[in-house]
Amino acid sequence: MQPLADIEGAAPADLERRFGGLARLYGVTGASRIRQAHVVIVGLGGVGSWAAEAAARSGVARLTLVDLDHIAESNINRQVHALDNTLGMAKVQAMRERIAHIHPDCVVDCVEAFVDAVNWPGVLECEADLDWKQVAVIDACDQVKAKTAMAAWAIRAGSPFISVGAAGGKRLAHKVDIEDLSLVTHDPLLAQMRYRLRKEHGAARDKKKIGVACVFSREAVMQPAAVAAMTGDALLAGPVEPDSSGNAQSDATLNCHGYGSVVTVTSTFGLCAAGWVLAKIAGSV
Repeated sequence: MQPLADIEGAAPADLERRFGGLARLYGVTGASRIRQAHVVIVGLGGVGSWAAEAAARSGVARLTLVDLDHIAESNINRQVHALDNTLGMAKVQAMRERIAHIHPDCVVDCVEAFVDAVNWPGVLECEADLDWKQVAVIDACDQVKAKTAMAAWAIRAGSPFISVGAAGGKRLAHKVDIEDLSLVTHDPLLAQMRYRLRKEHGAARDKKKIGVACVFSREAVMQPAAVAAMTGDALLAGPVEPDSSGNAQSDATLNCHGYGSVVTVTSTFGLCAAGWVLAKIAGSV
């Protein structure tokens, strides 16, 4: 796909001026690596959209964006590409057009699909020309089977990879942290992924490092009913949407149906994931 500079309306850019601050932070060599990097972001919701924004604003050369959803009005409270004029657009396309005005030379591959346990990494249209050890992957999706498949693949492939946990029901951005999956707490989504990796893929046990970096929050999940009890607002105590088995959903999802969300937390998750990737590419971690 052609660089975004070729899109009508994208102004000529002085990229050295736009992204010159990288060299003063990561060094000339580290900044050069970032400026040549390819980052894949799976999931462009309240977390992944901010990760994509950060990568674009850091001068990353190529981005592959993977999501099948379209922007809805309920996304506006937390997703950076959700605006009045993008409602109804495919999330990957809305993000691509936004990036055109941030980093017009960035090459953006849009993959309108959901990742699942069967199609990864073949779902990526650009897969054939990728050296996976040179491509960083940010998992910002909310399906445990897909997350497990990507994490197991990353361990085998040796690709720089970070998985993002559950942001729904969290209010305190300063509680967000990054650890190896073996050390993650307060996150049922990542706990499920850890269990599946150990049971199905032979991942390390007994507090040994699994080799998967994760973004998570040490804050306990705030249930809507608990908020209703504190505030006396009965409207908040409505039914939680059931999952496919007919049971009420747990908090094991990113933007969980029935749970609240706030941009200060979802954006922090995405920016932390992007920051880890930038440091990894630059050779700082």
